[in-house]
Amino acid sequence: MNRSNRDAVDRSIVAGSDFLQLNILDAPAGGRSAWLAQQLRLAIQDRRLPVGSKLPATRVLAGELRVSRGVVTEAYQRLIEDGHAAGHGRNGTIIVAAPTAPTAPAQAPSAAPAAAPSPGGLFAALPGPDIFDRMRATPARIDLSPGTPDLAAFPRAAWMRAERAALASLSTSGLGYGDPRGTPALRHAIANWLARYRAIRADPDGILIVAGTAQTLSLLGRVLRDDGIPAVAVEDPGSLGARQHLRHQGLDTPPVPVDAQGARIDVLRDLAARAVLLTPAHQFPTGVVLSGARRRELMSWASESDGLIIEDDYDAEHRYDRPPVPALRSVLPHHVCYAGSVSKLLAPALRIGWVLAPPKYRDALVDAKRFADLGNAALPQQVLARLMESGQMERQLRLLRTRHCRRRDAMVDAIRTHLPEAVVHGAAAGLHLMITFDAEFDDTGLAAAALARGVKVHPLSWHSQDARRPGVVLGYAASTPAAISEGVAVLGEVLRRLS
Repeated sequence: MNRSNRDAVDRSIVAGSDFLQLNILDAPAGGRSAWLAQQLRLAIQDRRLPVGSKLPATRVLAGELRVSRGVVTEAYQRLIEDGHAAGHGRNGTIIVAAPTAPTAPAQAPSAAPAAAPSPGGLFAALPGPDIFDRMRATPARIDLSPGTPDLAAFPRAAWMRAERAALASLSTSGLGYGDPRGTPALRHAIANWLARYRAIRADPDGILIVAGTAQTLSLLGRVLRDDGIPAVAVEDPGSLGARQHLRHQGLDTPPVPVDAQGARIDVLRDLAARAVLLTPAHQFPTGVVLSGARRRELMSWASESDGLIIEDDYDAEHRYDRPPVPALRSVLPHHVCYAGSVSKLLAPALRIGWVLAPPKYRDALVDAKRFADLGNAALPQQVLARLMESGQMERQLRLLRTRHCRRRDAMVDAIRTHLPEAVVHGAAAGLHLMITFDAEFDDTGLAAAALARGVKVHPLSWHSQDARRPGVVLGYAASTPAAISEGVAVLGEVLRRLS
C-alpha cells in the first residue's frame, strides 16, 4: 500500500476527541475550519459539550484530527465570535452558551394554504395586560427584540474575582443597611466613569443608585406628580416601555414628533409641558442624534419655562461610525435629570443604574428610593465599583463595540439581501436598527407571523402613538451573525407572503 493510500485509510478512521466522532474526510476542501466549527456547535447543542466545559487544547485536537493547528484555532475563534465560547488564556477555551435549536423541517404543503395570522391574533390567548407584555413573555427560537446586549460576553471571571476581593475587604458594618443613595465606592466610580465617557462633572454625593432606568422613571414619576406635574412629554416614536412606566405613575405622555434632527422642540412648546423624556445621544428607536440647533432650542425651552429634561442615556457608549455626542447633563445640569445603567454594558440582570437629579428634586428622589426598597443591594455595588476602577469596564466596552459592530454589519447585510425594499435607520450606534417600508401593511401582523415562525421582532407601531409608515425594530447585539441572518430571512419570507 503506498503512502497516499495509507493516509486515506488513516484519515477515514473516526478521529478527534470522543465528543466529536467525526471523519475529517467529510470536510469540504478549503472549508475545514468552518466545517469543524459547525461540528463543535452541534456537539454543544446536543450537550456532548455542555456549557461550562473546556474545549481540547488546539494542539491536541489538531494532532488527533491530523490537520494544521491553524484550522482548529480558526474554528475556536468562530465559536468565540458567535458567543458560544470564551477564551480564558492558560485556562483554555470554555463553552459559555449553546446555539439555538435548528429550524424544524418544513411541513408538506396542505391542500389549502394557511392564512396569515390576523394582527395580534397570535397573542390573543396569551396572558398579560397588553400585547407588548404578552409577546415579550412568548419564547422564540431567534429573538431579535431590541434592548439586550451580548449577554454571552458578560465578564464572569472578572466579576467573580471582583466579588471575592469585595467580600475579603468588606467590613462587618458593610453587611448592614447602608445609605439609600448607594455605596460611596460605586458613586465615586460612576462619577469618574461619567467624567471620562460623557463629559459630565458629577459630585458623588449627588448620584443616586437605582435598580435600572425603569426604577428611575417610577421614582421620578411619583416625585413629579407630587410636585403638581401631570404629564411628561415623550418622543414619538419612542420607547413603549418608558411610556408604560410613566403612565403607571398616573402621568400623561403627550407625543413629541421625531424627525431627522431629533425631537421637535416647537411641538414641545405648543404642548405647554413642564417635563420631557428624551434619548438625545441615540434616539430610540430611530437612532437619530439630537442636532445642535435642536439642543439650543431645548436649552431655551428649559430656561424660559423652568422645564425638566429627563435624559435617558441608555446606550450612548455603543457607537461605531460616528464621534461621541455630549450629554445634555454636561451643559445644562440644573434642568436635566440624567439616567444611566449598566444594563447595556454588562447585563440587565444586575439591576444597577444611576440618577443625577437637579438640586430641586434630589432630596425627594432619595426619599422615594428609601421608602421603595431602602437602597440597592450593597455587595453587587461593591463589585461593580471594583470593575469600574480596575479598568475592566473599559475593556468590556471595547470588546462589546467590536462584537456588536460585527453583528450590526451582519444584520445590515441580511436586510440588503432579504429585505431590499426596507430603509435602514440608526446603524451608526446602539444595539438595534429600525427599518421602515414605503408600503401599506400592518406591522403588528408582520411581527405576529414572524413569531409564529420562531422569530421575535418589535413592530414600529408599538413604539408610536401616531400613525406612520410601517416598520420593524430589530435588535442585533444578543444574537449570533448566523441567527441574525436566518431571522431576517424569515422576516423577508413572511413579508412576501403578507404582501
